[in-house]
Amino acid sequence: MKPPREHATNNGQTYFVTSETAERRMLFSNERWAKLFLDVLFHYRANGYLLHEFVIMPEHFHATITPNASLEKAVQFIKGGFSFRAKKELQYKWEIWQRGFSDHRIRDMRDYEIHKRYIHQNPVKRRLVFEAKAYPYSSAAGTFELDEVPQWLKPPCQTMHDGAAKAVPLQNDDGIGPAKAVPLQNDDGNGTAKAVPFQSKTSGQET
Repeated sequence: MKPPREHATNNGQTYFVTSETAERRMLFSNERWAKLFLDVLFHYRANGYLLHEFVIMPEHFHATITPNASLEKAVQFIKGGFSFRAKKELQYKWEIWQRGFSDHRIRDMRDYEIHKRYIHQNPVKRRLVFEAKAYPYSSAAGTFELDEVPQWLKPPCQTMHDGAAKAVPLQNDDGIGPAKAVPLQNDDGNGTAKAVPFQSKTSGQET
C-alpha cells in the first residue's frame, strides 16, 4: 500500500512524484534505458529541481523533488527530456509515458521519511533485489550525489533540561505491503548490478 496522497497545492514545496510508462511497458528493465533515464534525471537537477530521492523501476519511476519553478515544469523536464533523448539516441518511435503523473506534497519530516522508505524498498518489495542498496537505479544505492532535505522539513529541536538541543524522534511504520515480481540478476561480470528484461507483465502489482 502506498503512503496517503496529498496533492500539490503551491510552488516552493517538496513533492513525491510518480509516472508510468505507456501501457506499463518494462522499458527500464533494459540497462541502456535505465542509464539514459539516470542521465536525464541528473542533467535537469540543477536548473529544474532539487533531487532528494528516486528509484527507476522497470515500468515507472518515483522521485522526491523540490521544483525550482512549478511542479508541472519539473516533471516536464524529466519526462519530456527523456522522451526526446530516447527517440533520438535509442531510435524509439512509440509513446514512452502515460499521460500526466501523480504527486503528493511532503508535509513534514515524518512524511518525508515514509516516502523515502517507500522509494528505497520498492525494488525489495518487488523482489528485484534482496536489499535496497543493491538496486543500482535508486538513491538507496548510495552512489549518487543528491540534494539535502529542505531545511523547512527538518524537525524542530526540543530543549532539554541541561540546555542541549534534542531532535524529535521519527516514527518508522509506513505500512507498506509486499508485491510480487520477477527477480533481477545483479551481476554483469564486473561486480556491478545490472537490470535484465522481465519475462512477463503482471497486472495489479504495487508501484
